[in-house]
Amino acid sequence: MPKLAKKRVEVNALVDQSRKHTVDEAVTLVKKAKYAKFDETIDIAVRLGVNPKHADQMVRGALVLPHGTGQTVRVLVFAKGDKEREAREAGADFAGSDDMVAKVAEGFLDYDRVIATPDMMGAVGKLGRVLGPRGLMPNPKVGTVTFDIANAVKEAKGGKIEYRAEKAGIVHARIGKASFTEAALAENAAALLGALVRQRPSTAKGTYLRSITISSTMGPGIKVDPAEFMGKVEEA
Repeated sequence: MPKLAKKRVEVNALVDQSRKHTVDEAVTLVKKAKYAKFDETIDIAVRLGVNPKHADQMVRGALVLPHGTGQTVRVLVFAKGDKEREAREAGADFAGSDDMVAKVAEGFLDYDRVIATPDMMGAVGKLGRVLGPRGLMPNPKVGTVTFDIANAVKEAKGGKIEYRAEKAGIVHARIGKASFTEAALAENAAALLGALVRQRPSTAKGTYLRSITISSTMGPGIKVDPAEFMGKVEEA
């Protein structure tokens, strides 16, 4: 087994892995356990009591985090005419119609979010091999297929995240940077967890929030008490 770096050993000692924390306590520990010289990304992993193999138990959506993600998002928009101009005026990094479809088909990959107007989806659908594996195919369920291009671009630039339960029922999402305040990270985490709770499928049985872990890029995972969070939701 490879030997852990001295700094990693020190930060691991800060975390009691047998204990589950409140969201506020978890983000405080995550910031204390940060040791990389760069501004680490803070992520959350939530295991849900669902089986995504069943269509009626799929949990998927999008959310504009209260404090954004701290990430610079490059947005590509597939649109024609006035909608293409609207996209550029709203801040899209790249916009176009058939010319942009051809460019992406040839291997253009310098973007993080893709938005399309409904009338472009016939052509965009042919880019499944390029966009699909990267999770970038526009989808009306998360607001990336829309005629409200200006709002969609502004939300993407402003910290909108997309989430989806993976095969094991786990949702992974970015909730900020280590440079964020503890309050901002806690509010972002609570916003996502609240959205997941509201999307609980009626067919999901038993405990819904099975486990919650918050971590930085290089730091250890901090366990959050799902029951404590659910208690706050029920009191609200």
